[in-house]
Amino acid sequence: MKDYVLHLENSADVWENSTPVGNGSMGLSIFGRTDSELFVLNEETVWDEKTDMKPAGDFKDKIDHIRSLFLEGKNFEAAKWAEDNLENDFNVIASFEVAGRVYIDFDNKAKAKNYSRDLCLNNGIATVKYTKKDVETVEECFASYEEKLIASKFTFSAPSSFTLRFERDFVKSYMTEDNTLTVRCGTANGTHAFAVGIKVVTDGEVSADDGKLRVEAANEAVIYISIVTDNIAENYIDVCNAKLAAAPDYEALKKAHIKSFSAIMTRSDISFRGDEALESMPVSARLERLKKDKKATDFGLMSLYWQFGKYLLVSSSRPGTLPANLQGVWGERMQNPWNADYHTNINLQMNYWQAEQANISECTQALFDYMNTNLLVGGRKAAQDYYGCKGTVTHHLSDIYGFNAPADGVWGLWPMGGAWLAFHMWEHYLYTQDLAYLKDTAYEYIKACVEFFLDYMVEDSQGRLLTGPSASPENDYIGADGKPVCMCMSPTMDVEIVSGLLEFYIETEKLLGIDCETAAKAAEALGKMPPIQIGKHGQLMEWLEDYKEAEPGHRHISHAFGIYPADLITRATPDLYKAIRVTIDRRLANGGGHTGWSRAWLINLFARLRDGEATYEHIRLLFTRSTLPNLYDTHPPFQIDGNFGGAAGMGEMLVQSHEGFISLLPATSKLLSGSFSGLKARGNVEISAEFECGKVNSFELISADDKCIGVEIENAATVSCGGKEYKADGGIFMLDVKAGEKLTCTVMY
Repeated sequence: MKDYVLHLENSADVWENSTPVGNGSMGLSIFGRTDSELFVLNEETVWDEKTDMKPAGDFKDKIDHIRSLFLEGKNFEAAKWAEDNLENDFNVIASFEVAGRVYIDFDNKAKAKNYSRDLCLNNGIATVKYTKKDVETVEECFASYEEKLIASKFTFSAPSSFTLRFERDFVKSYMTEDNTLTVRCGTANGTHAFAVGIKVVTDGEVSADDGKLRVEAANEAVIYISIVTDNIAENYIDVCNAKLAAAPDYEALKKAHIKSFSAIMTRSDISFRGDEALESMPVSARLERLKKDKKATDFGLMSLYWQFGKYLLVSSSRPGTLPANLQGVWGERMQNPWNADYHTNINLQMNYWQAEQANISECTQALFDYMNTNLLVGGRKAAQDYYGCKGTVTHHLSDIYGFNAPADGVWGLWPMGGAWLAFHMWEHYLYTQDLAYLKDTAYEYIKACVEFFLDYMVEDSQGRLLTGPSASPENDYIGADGKPVCMCMSPTMDVEIVSGLLEFYIETEKLLGIDCETAAKAAEALGKMPPIQIGKHGQLMEWLEDYKEAEPGHRHISHAFGIYPADLITRATPDLYKAIRVTIDRRLANGGGHTGWSRAWLINLFARLRDGEATYEHIRLLFTRSTLPNLYDTHPPFQIDGNFGGAAGMGEMLVQSHEGFISLLPATSKLLSGSFSGLKARGNVEISAEFECGKVNSFELISADDKCIGVEIENAATVSCGGKEYKADGGIFMLDVKAGEKLTCTVMY
């Protein structure tokens, strides 16, 4: 696997163009400035906590009244009554906060030459190089997962001096001793506190004064940074300083980091063949080239982007940490956009779309741990307090303190976030075939989601089980009075999520045999779910009724959930499969896809529709309309889910496995040639392949156990594997694979 380097030739003008490194729990944003270098620091638990957020005593009665109005067909009256009577029943959570800023003020103020700012995605090392007055400076940064430290080494070709200072709002004290600065800080509302420790090891002289560290005549200086909050340890200052005191030698720390980080990053690869000369250009220039010339191609940039998606998840979601939030584990503000919280009406889920197929499934452990602690526990309380129901429920956002209640406004009554996340647990099982995981990690959460909906849903006059009051995130329809309405009963996405949840819970019980009684209730409920419907335009209906859309080009295409990321709509349901294409085309005709994550979703949707040219077109649009010079996705502003979603779509156009077999290059443009290795398919199968102009030349399969694997390759005549020649049966090649043995196959057309 080649080295993937995100190359830039300028310092960051704003935080959104900085270089990110992270160890899952800590984040560092590097500006690469040559006069006063700026590091923006983050730690995942630097987050205010809002307490005593309880529903009004009559909240459930209000919900029952709203439901009764909807069931009588009085949608506008129901929505208006909810707005008038629930306005004080919605909480607002606090924001994930920046941990602080470190400034490194160099004495040498000469103009920099020969500047480069590089991020090696394979090993997680960021490097800044430049020359000033014949003094070459090399800056190297990484974040150690094992030691929970950020490390930065400055090497100078001649003795150099600088002053290091720390800044943040709500600093309580600065403490300096020898070569160490310890800063005690509070969160904005004072509910939590934390310490930032900075230690400098140098061959020069280091002194401390007035809350700053001064380094004189250094040929090299290593900066170690530790951040510990009272969420982690009651004696957070002592723990912070202890981490610094025990910091290993820089080279040993770096070696261990590279071994750990690269072991995950080099496990899988997608290499699109492109113009190698473009790889020496800064990424910012490569993006501008695509913007200026609509015919220009840069297939190598696609490979870099896919690897960058992996890099961001490995850097912001590791075992033992919290999951990646709306900005991963990075953020520059005390009040970050959308609180940089856990938005569960697509954003948190999209963060993990790439993980299983990219063969970095250990990164999902942070998500599952969070679901089983914060969401499961907080969700049980929310289910009981707000609805009087059993089970667990999460609405459209959460934080690190188990908040699960309806938030912000009436649109926060959407109760599907936790159930959508349950799909990730089931998908992890499908990819790994790990029954112990299904029983010990996933089962309780999945079942609790099912228990909630069995208790929560209401039967209407037609015998259908309905959810609600709910909404189709975050869209409105036109009510009978001609005004926009967001609330409703059982929008299509609700039907898809609950139906899918019930289906895989029933399958889970078949595998584990733990609670046949609840499984029977789930099967009965599944039979009463409303059907997914087709509307007057031939589109997939977004609501139970064929309402007029208030915003036909809305960024959310929530009812497309059934085709991706779920598999309720496939080629086996041709009418619905055709209808979702009509829906997507109508969205685009009215300006849809205008945010980064929305464009990323479209890439995956067109991949599932097996339209290779449209898939490639929307990858290109993601680059030219929604990608910043450092490859960050922009909503705007920066929102990390677009990176993960876009990368997932690139994998989805090469391999799909949701229809019961593996489909190779199902949505790959004829413009694309190259190879991929180490990708995963459902069934715990590892896949590699080489392809030319959108056609498979050869591929390899590795299975964890003996099995017959179905492989679909469009227009292929025969597949030769291990001395045997296979012909397709119904378009599928059925290949015999031995456990742990690589089966190498050649494709003939």
